[in-house]
Amino acid sequence: MVSRVLVPMDDSEMSEHALEYALEVYPNAEITVLTVVGEPSSMWGAATGLALADDLEEAAEESAQSIFDRAREIASDADGDAKIETIYDLGHPVRAIINRAGDYETVVIGSHGGTLADNLYVGNVAKKVVHQSPVPVVVVR
Repeated sequence: MVSRVLVPMDDSEMSEHALEYALEVYPNAEITVLTVVGEPSSMWGAATGLALADDLEEAAEESAQSIFDRAREIASDADGDAKIETIYDLGHPVRAIINRAGDYETVVIGSHGGTLADNLYVGNVAKKVVHQSPVPVVVVR
């Protein structure tokens, strides 16, 4: 029986499906939603604004809050008693997910997220997580 599940989430519909799947398949598990806020760089769209923020941590937390709000809404819709933990990291999504994955028994991730340009430039995060994860990965389509 799986008791700890990591669900990486961004603002994509596929990541929402991943959370819905995790809540359905692992109803008794401790589910943690992880969102990764890109490090400030001129090559990362949304992260560029963070570079201008006085307090990077505060700006990252604020950026993650809308995703956490949506995750809580999904958990509430799935089961009124469903509880999820939420965490965020700064950095590259694949590295952040892999660094956290070892603390869980499985990772449930959407098959793709972001825009087409993100997928072409950055590559498919789910694919890279599958290849590098120290724990089993469930990819939800």
